[in-house]
Amino acid sequence: MALVQIPPVEAHVRWDRSTHRPCEVRWRGHHLRVVELDAVRDERAAYPEGRGPRLTLVLRTEDGGRASIAFDGRRWFVEAVEQAA
Repeated sequence: MALVQIPPVEAHVRWDRSTHRPCEVRWRGHHLRVVELDAVRDERAAYPEGRGPRLTLVLRTEDGGRASIAFDGRRWFVEAVEQAA
């Protein structure tokens, strides 16, 4: 399956300091447990100061799917999800 783009939705991300990655993502009644970090895209140097930095993470979830979340310097957003096969 592939990640399916959704309109960005603000999310609450709980961070695991021991593994240095998110461990849980919640948004609008949805809840995902993170088991692995697949990819990191750090675009902070490419954005103008007024627009804010951007960091995108692709995560593997406990149910076997994936999710893409982004941090704009102030808030986390869920931008894409993939259901488990």
